[in-house]
Amino acid sequence: MLSPGSASSGLAGRGRWSRSCAVEELRARRREREAALRRARRLQQLVSKRLLREDALIEDICVGTDSGTAAPVSEQEVSELLRNAHKGTEERLKSLRRLRWGLQCKETQQTFIRLEGSMRILIGLFTSNLADLQMEAARCLHELSHSEDPEVVEACLPATSYLLTYLSGHSTALTELCLYTLGNLAVETKIVKKQLLPQGIIPALASCMQSPHLAVQEGAGYALSQLLQSKEAAEEIILLVLGSGLFQHILHLVCSSLEQGMGVAIEFAWCLHYIICSRVNNSLLISQKTLPTLGQLLVALASTVTTASAEGLELLVCPVVRCISNLLAEDEPCQGELQAQAEGLLGAVFVFIRSFLPTHLFIVQECLWLLNNLTADDPTWCSALLSLELFPSLLQLFQCQKVLTVLCNIAAKGPALCQALYQKAGLPSLLGALALSDDQAVNQGLELAHLLFLHWPEAAINFVQQSGLRALERHQDNPLLQEKVEALIRIASQLAALPQDCPFEVSPEDP
Repeated sequence: MLSPGSASSGLAGRGRWSRSCAVEELRARRREREAALRRARRLQQLVSKRLLREDALIEDICVGTDSGTAAPVSEQEVSELLRNAHKGTEERLKSLRRLRWGLQCKETQQTFIRLEGSMRILIGLFTSNLADLQMEAARCLHELSHSEDPEVVEACLPATSYLLTYLSGHSTALTELCLYTLGNLAVETKIVKKQLLPQGIIPALASCMQSPHLAVQEGAGYALSQLLQSKEAAEEIILLVLGSGLFQHILHLVCSSLEQGMGVAIEFAWCLHYIICSRVNNSLLISQKTLPTLGQLLVALASTVTTASAEGLELLVCPVVRCISNLLAEDEPCQGELQAQAEGLLGAVFVFIRSFLPTHLFIVQECLWLLNNLTADDPTWCSALLSLELFPSLLQLFQCQKVLTVLCNIAAKGPALCQALYQKAGLPSLLGALALSDDQAVNQGLELAHLLFLHWPEAAINFVQQSGLRALERHQDNPLLQEKVEALIRIASQLAALPQDCPFEVSPEDP
């Protein structure tokens, strides 16, 4: 791109303005692509590739092509471009730019790797002491790393040691490009992982995590997340990360980079998520105060929702909520780690539910899952949830199966909480659950009714008086629900028939 002082006419000035617009437009497109990849990760442990191509439109001006879409380059032209690599600097630079443009096509990628000596020439230019040539060669390698063809990726293997070496260089742009290239390569085959690990990718990424440049930190987070989500990660990579003491620094980056942008925090939050999902040593993570640290982060994030736009915040909230939920699901109950933050954390969860309900339903589901795990074993959280003014907001979502599961968690804690729940939720919620069209939700509603009748028999009397038996009878012909329905009809009828001054006894049978 031209420097500001190189233009000598108004036309040149307009050209420079056009390039600036092109850069901004492509950066916006890149952000959209990355956001789409991050959104996809909430649904699965997605192995994805990223492509840094901010200056693609500038190529139209610099190279002189007429189309914004690269076309395949013939074998003869690729050979000529490689021969030009031995000419003067300007000729080499122009040829590399043309080659990089062509490598956006898979046909050209195949042509390139089939030519004898092509990768050796490209790596030779990549290790050049001329910064412009080195950067263009790095961009060619990056285009190749983005390929979905295993043969193309395997052809890049001789470059990995150099990519790792340049992570410690002085050029932020080159370091960032090398990180994303390594991240793209790291998702492919066991051969790549076996090559990258002995070459020291974990210590190299650890060094990049210490960089003062956010772009480098974010790239390191991307590359590390690509390694951590592989099927082989639990066998070696996660052990290396935990053994190197990187976990605490990952946790720090998740929580400390918000003022300057969420990109770094998002990437390392997913790293954290993949580590926790592996269950390699979650007891160690719990002992390192991971739960209260992430709880404080959620409270802080919830406070920003009321003062600034929430758009984009869901990309960070999702992995953080998942991290907490997964740690709470460990065999050893650890809800007590968060009890000091109970009011603030529950408040934060409901802020997210209210804020994201219209546009990001998946965040609501994640938050309900967190509430389920908080209330599953610890009556303290059940009491806290009932005592706050947030409970009506939860009841508004009672048609969600996860909400009914949370209510069942409360009802299962015994008569005191069951009575408090019944007074808060009331009979309409129970009858409403039985009127849902989703069989799984109705099944959960039947479980809730059973727990209420068991621990607070007055609920059964009110239920019968308010035509609850008819609500049950509607499901008698459903083979999935029939057994539970008939048992509940029998229990409710027995309890309603008892004299009011007679002590209640409920059959221990479980519908």
